[in-house]
Amino acid sequence: MKCIIGLGNPGKKYEQTRHNVGFMVIDKLAEELNIEVTDRKFKCDYGTGIHNGQKVMLVKPQTFMNLSGEGVRPLTDYYNIELEDIIVLYDDLDLPLGKLRLRRKGSGGGHNGMKSLNQHLGSEKYKRIRIGIDRPAAGMTVVKYVLSKFRKDEQPLLEKVIDRTSDASSSFVTEPFEEVMTQFNGDVDG
Repeated sequence: MKCIIGLGNPGKKYEQTRHNVGFMVIDKLAEELNIEVTDRKFKCDYGTGIHNGQKVMLVKPQTFMNLSGEGVRPLTDYYNIELEDIIVLYDDLDLPLGKLRLRRKGSGGGHNGMKSLNQHLGSEKYKRIRIGIDRPAAGMTVVKYVLSKFRKDEQPLLEKVIDRTSDASSSFVTEPFEEVMTQFNGDVDG
């Protein structure tokens, strides 16, 4: 079974914020793949379904971002999901809005959700899609920025980003990851 994990913070207060772009993609995937993300186990909301003959699980950890691994590890253990069958979708300050970076593995960098996953999974060897959200303007703290909503003028590009990340995640389920990386790495418009 392939497992697609979108990172974010639970609760209405955080909906549509930059830090929740992973959740936004899971919501889009759930709609496209007709999978209800309504089951709850191990501090995660999740749902399973079939996509092109392959079983897939969509996951939204319901811990706060910094504790994402606390729910993901027991859930993936319970369902015997191998690291090679996991892809994580998350926001990245070091990329501009409109850019995606797909990787086979990597450190958590400055992202506390990824640090938590690496710690709890005991490895950095799972796939990921870094979704650019850009850096805050001078004078704005990183915390305030990532917990802010996307501006109205960013919405058209954000929708393209969510669509493209959803397409990349769907492709991950059925295609070799090298091909997915070749097809989806880079600028959303390019």
